[in-house]
Amino acid sequence: MKSFNPYPKKIPKARLEIEQMKQYSAPLEGRRQMLRLDFNENTIGPSPKVIEAIHNITSEEIAVYPEYNGLKKAFAENLNSSLTVGSVIPNQIAIFNGVDAAIHSIFYAYGDRGKTFLTTKPTFGYYNPCANMQGMKILEIPYEGRSFEFPIKEISLSLRNLNPEILIICNPNNPTGTSLDARRIIQLAEQFPRTLIVIDELYEAFLGDSIIPIVNYYETPNLVVLRSLSKTSGLAGLRIGFAIGHPDVIDRICRVTGPYDINSFAVTAAFAALRDQAYIDNYVAEVLKARLWIKEELSNEKINHHINSGNYFLLWPDQNPTAIEEHLKASGILVRNMKNKYAIDGSLRVSIGTIDQMKLFLDMYKKATKLLH
Repeated sequence: MKSFNPYPKKIPKARLEIEQMKQYSAPLEGRRQMLRLDFNENTIGPSPKVIEAIHNITSEEIAVYPEYNGLKKAFAENLNSSLTVGSVIPNQIAIFNGVDAAIHSIFYAYGDRGKTFLTTKPTFGYYNPCANMQGMKILEIPYEGRSFEFPIKEISLSLRNLNPEILIICNPNNPTGTSLDARRIIQLAEQFPRTLIVIDELYEAFLGDSIIPIVNYYETPNLVVLRSLSKTSGLAGLRIGFAIGHPDVIDRICRVTGPYDINSFAVTAAFAALRDQAYIDNYVAEVLKARLWIKEELSNEKINHHINSGNYFLLWPDQNPTAIEEHLKASGILVRNMKNKYAIDGSLRVSIGTIDQMKLFLDMYKKATKLLH
């Protein structure tokens, strides 16, 4: 008797773009109880007020679908507290299950088969898979020279000649730390109004130059800014991000999202984090001090490195970087290997935490290099 096979010989085919893609994945398992210098997260955890707020969540908050309008207002007030010009209003804000979901929604709303997506390289790796999902042509303009200068002339030429559907600028850029002046970004938006220009400002707190205080979304409705509570507030595990832009653009991006994508725990934590701006400011100040410290130490040790505007840096070991990465992991420290990445192959990306954490990293790094010498 023929045995029954519960699985069909052929699976249903996905769209052509999906069949041709590889899954985007990051190595996120087994990272607990380690010094996490691999994904540019907050390295000390969220404000105690966040933990208290989560502990006090009621059964009703869990049983009822989450509400978001109050959070949009709280985020707008948080942004406006540091603005000297203009102000952000709640209908200019969209909330997402992390900025990754915001990026995906932007491509879903504005990307189209055969249209062009313009970006830089090397940069954050999730932009291209989102463009691929929509069947877009991808044009990546390299950062320039050993200091990874922003390729403003090439970007401007591409905007003029190709009229790309979407341009994304990570500012400051992950992983090079390259930044572009906020006023220059607004000029690009004014010059090329047919392109949706998305500014990924996840690391802006470590740069101090945002377009939000100076942009008028009604004059430049093709500008969208992305922000997150992962890098400074320590909410990476709860996944909450924001997009800020012209209300009509935000409306279109929100048309392709689910009604309840962000859970109540994340909403509660976000409220608490935004109420404790002093905690965020103190953490950012500590990271900036640590950035100055590690930059000086790496220079004194003559370790080949590149540090610019983010809470991370690149270094190029004399030894095999994978072996160094494994030695650091064995000592309880995680870093990110930039193997096969354009222009930075052979380097390690290291997140910057507190000065004490940077001292521990540098000590373990020097021990690893001696062992492999």
